[in-house]
Amino acid sequence: MQIQKAIQNIFIQLTETINQLNNVQYTQPSKVLFNATIGQHIRHIIELFQGLEKGYESGTVNYEKRKRDLSIETNKSVATSLLSSIYQNLNKADKDLILESNYDEHSAEIVGVNTNYYRELIYNLEHAVHHMALIRVGIIEVSAIEIPEGFGVATSTIKFKQGCAQ
Repeated sequence: MQIQKAIQNIFIQLTETINQLNNVQYTQPSKVLFNATIGQHIRHIIELFQGLEKGYESGTVNYEKRKRDLSIETNKSVATSLLSSIYQNLNKADKDLILESNYDEHSAEIVGVNTNYYRELIYNLEHAVHHMALIRVGIIEVSAIEIPEGFGVATSTIKFKQGCAQ
C-alpha cells in the first residue's frame, strides 16, 4: 500500500541519518530546538507509531499514554531497531478505531473521536515528516553530515517544487 511505502521511505531516511551521527551528536541538546535532542525527536516519532500499534489491538488509540522510553533517545541502535520493527508490522487491515485525547490542561476529561487505522497511519507519517524537519535543523547545528535532500519535506512540497522547475 502507498501509505506503508511512504513510511518505509522516511524510516530509511531516518535510519541512514541516525547511523551517520555519533552518540554525542544524537544526544546533544540543540539550542535551536529549545535544548531538545535529535534522539528525543526520534523517540517521539517512534512512540506515536507504537501507540497506534498498541491501539490497533484494543481499538482505542491514545498517544498521550506513550511510554517515553529514554533508551530510544539515548541509544541509536535501539531507535533503528524499533524503526525496522514498526515498519514490519504496518501491513494491517484498515479498521475503525477511537482516538482518545485530553485537549484541556485544566480538565481530566478524555475526548473520544472516531477514526481508523489508515487515517492514523497518515497522521503519524505527516507528524514524522514534521519532526524530521526539526531534526534537520538540529543536525545542522550539531553535525556536518550529509542530509538527504527530501529529509523533512512533505511529498506535496516536493511535487510542487518539481512542477515549478519544469
